[in-house]
Amino acid sequence: MRSLNGAAVIVGAYEHPGRRLPDHTLARVHREVVAGALADAGLGPQDVDGFFCDSSAPGYGAIDLMQYLGLQCAYTESGEMGGASYVAYVGHAAAAIAAGKCRVAVVSLAGLPSHRRPPAPPETPSPAVAFQVNGYRGGYGPVADYALVARRHMHEFGTTSEQLAWVKVASSRHAAHNPDAFLTGAVTVDDVLGSPLIADPLHRLDCCVVTDGGGALVVVHPDVAASLGRTGAVLRGHGESHKTSFAGEVDLTYSANRRSGELAYAEAGVGPSDIDYASLYDSFTITVLLALEDLGFCERGEGGRFVEDGGLVSGSGRLAVNTDGGGLSSNHPGNRGGMTKVIEAVRQLRGEAHPAVQVPGCRLALASGTGFRLGSGHYSSTIILERTA
Repeated sequence: MRSLNGAAVIVGAYEHPGRRLPDHTLARVHREVVAGALADAGLGPQDVDGFFCDSSAPGYGAIDLMQYLGLQCAYTESGEMGGASYVAYVGHAAAAIAAGKCRVAVVSLAGLPSHRRPPAPPETPSPAVAFQVNGYRGGYGPVADYALVARRHMHEFGTTSEQLAWVKVASSRHAAHNPDAFLTGAVTVDDVLGSPLIADPLHRLDCCVVTDGGGALVVVHPDVAASLGRTGAVLRGHGESHKTSFAGEVDLTYSANRRSGELAYAEAGVGPSDIDYASLYDSFTITVLLALEDLGFCERGEGGRFVEDGGLVSGSGRLAVNTDGGGLSSNHPGNRGGMTKVIEAVRQLRGEAHPAVQVPGCRLALASGTGFRLGSGHYSSTIILERTA
């Protein structure tokens, strides 16, 4: 298998500043974020020959969207890996570039969950919903699924709700420095524990925000990156993995990040101790806790002790995590927060994060995404990025 270490560089990144966009269409959000990312890279639509997006793209998906955006591409990919999608697509774009299929790839996300109509009643589900909820996942909701994981971690390792709350506390402290964050008020452990229980042991503040918006990345061949003279983020490692429920026989104390991280570290030739900053998927506080263990930042079962007392706060904690506020406090556009994880990693590597949360001399950053449900079938992707000269 050909290594992707050094195969591509992220030279453009843009996050939509909006969190509620009642006057936007999905196509408009795509147009705005792609324009922003290309401007950031110093390129135009005429330079793009590769395009990546998820399955929610309007019309006939990527085909119609490329036409709307004025792109003439030789390579495109559109699929669905949930929250892992946009971390994975960085690797997929790099693979296409390494194979000579394209040289300038745009990866675009748009989501407008606030526009959704109420779901169909349970007695008339779509075929997909019937399979995923009634026939396959036992009929319980996503919060309950993650609550099962949290409760099992508590049973196995003595993790507490107070420790989970510290993940939210750190994200809120970071979001206080992000003017675009959906939630900008710093919270305490008591605030988290005092918020309503959604699915025991997860409280409302253990859950991510649900936002409109999106983002885009420009991933290019190293020769293109060198010609632009722009500080970028070169891909050093990429890994993906799938973990299923195995018909109910499943260990809830680890995630697919374990394998995706192993692959990314091996390709990059680095380990967890080399990472200066981490963007970890934070659909719920327990998602971060498991990711810290599975990606090797702490031992299995030690996640609770790692995060407590501000362990994830930039500048004072053990590891700076989600310095934009993450999905717990800032942005989770269209329920596919992997895009914002990559964008903040790029900001950190460029030295463009808010001064209050910027990691000094940040050279290596890790971003991970987890899609679908942690307690049943889910997909994970991990990338390792390095600052270019």
